[in-house]
Amino acid sequence: MKIKIITTLILVLALFVFAVGQVTEPEPELREKSTDTHQYWKFGGVTAVNLAQTSLINWAAGGQNSIAVNGLLSLFANYKKDKSVWDNSLDIGYGVLRQGNDADFMKTDDKIDFLSKYGREAFTNFYYSALVNFKTQMTPGYNYPNDSVKISNFLAPAYLLAALGMDYKPDAYLSIFMAPVTGRLTIVNDELLSDAGAFGVDPGKNTKGEFGGYIRLIYTRNDFKAELLKNVAFTTKFDLFSNYLDNPQNMDVSWETLIAMKVNEYISVNLTTHLLYDDDTKISIDNDDDGIVDEFGPRVQFKEIFGIGFSYKF
Repeated sequence: MKIKIITTLILVLALFVFAVGQVTEPEPELREKSTDTHQYWKFGGVTAVNLAQTSLINWAAGGQNSIAVNGLLSLFANYKKDKSVWDNSLDIGYGVLRQGNDADFMKTDDKIDFLSKYGREAFTNFYYSALVNFKTQMTPGYNYPNDSVKISNFLAPAYLLAALGMDYKPDAYLSIFMAPVTGRLTIVNDELLSDAGAFGVDPGKNTKGEFGGYIRLIYTRNDFKAELLKNVAFTTKFDLFSNYLDNPQNMDVSWETLIAMKVNEYISVNLTTHLLYDDDTKISIDNDDDGIVDEFGPRVQFKEIFGIGFSYKF
């Protein structure tokens, strides 16, 4: 019953964001202004592809041939007119690595993250807001070097979150969204992972519903005036979620940062980090480092990707 209620809440909030995000002017007036409505939109993004390669022939010191490729795409489309604001973003990342001539490629990065947030000004710098966020990955994941057992997959997991609250936007760079009414749905659309009860779902189930409170902080900037920072794009996102229905003190944490530094028009240096803690995600723990798993439990997860390669900002 809880899952049905929370699923219904998520769908209602998703429809709300879609509905309120549409232009609400009368049709005749809309026709007259159709040629210049683009002035209320701001579009942009960053795309980058990084390549690292090592080739060894008769190298006395030893080592392995390797090749690594990482790509990222970060897009936004934001609307602002009168008292209405509508922010949309899509982040996609994927990376692979191969060590040795006969080895298979191993995945090093894989994410899809879509967010849509609509706000209506309540008073100076504060907006009544609704938000929808969807996260998943594209391909199966393994606990390398063991590549015979999947530990994740497309839509396994996937997270759908919908929230109602207040958004504080003091300037064009910072947003602090606080939502005391939030529904989150965890999806595990893979039979093997579902049967194992992965990502907090009950064994044999494909979804888990949660209801709680949510805070999201976003700071993004790519127009620094300091000479040393003029070619730097910086974005950081910090999320907190507390499930009112089960151990509300065990908050889920997600903190992502992207720094893109342009060397010239097409060459860039990129650094991405992601710190993650999810109380429902159980990770194998080897307490005495003997190679034997002693228990499973939640742990702080961290990922860092650094690369030099092709980049284009628009």
